[in-house]
Amino acid sequence: MLKRQKLPIVLTLNEVKSILSYIRSPIVKMALTLTYCCGLRISEATGTKVADIDSQRMLLWVRNGKGGKDRSIPLPEKTLELLRLYWCRDRQTNWLFPGRDIQKPISVSALQRAFKKALRQSSIQKNASVHSLRHSYATHLLEAGTNLRVIQDVLGHSRSKTTAIYTHLTEKVLGNLNKSVNQLMDDL
Repeated sequence: MLKRQKLPIVLTLNEVKSILSYIRSPIVKMALTLTYCCGLRISEATGTKVADIDSQRMLLWVRNGKGGKDRSIPLPEKTLELLRLYWCRDRQTNWLFPGRDIQKPISVSALQRAFKKALRQSSIQKNASVHSLRHSYATHLLEAGTNLRVIQDVLGHSRSKTTAIYTHLTEKVLGNLNKSVNQLMDDL
């Protein structure tokens, strides 16, 4: 008997924006924004250092990610602008998102609590978590036509099967499929 795979919780872009709009702490807001904009795992976001931002090449370096691997992720221009504004405000030197003790990064639980609070305030009726930002990022890339292999590299998945969970049929993907199928049938 095949084990049925649970589909990830995916937020629309408007839902992501809505949730982030309820975050008041600049550190938490920037950490969650970076989590979405780069498809980070929560531990990767909290562990980001100022030196991991490569503004010349427009990359974010994830050091010692899952499986002990390093990887680079394209850094959107708008995200780099937000990071610069954030950095100018606080001028962090080591951890990009410091905790109460600036010698340590912000805690995973602090981000989770803030996300859940913002989710409740937004009235979005999904059982989303911080990890849903990563799922949403991957799904939005897929909907925009990004190759699944590229998404696999960006997310740091070693197996394509892991990335394939994002191929669940969203309305946009179904719409594109219908359009492609109709175009194929036009020539028959």
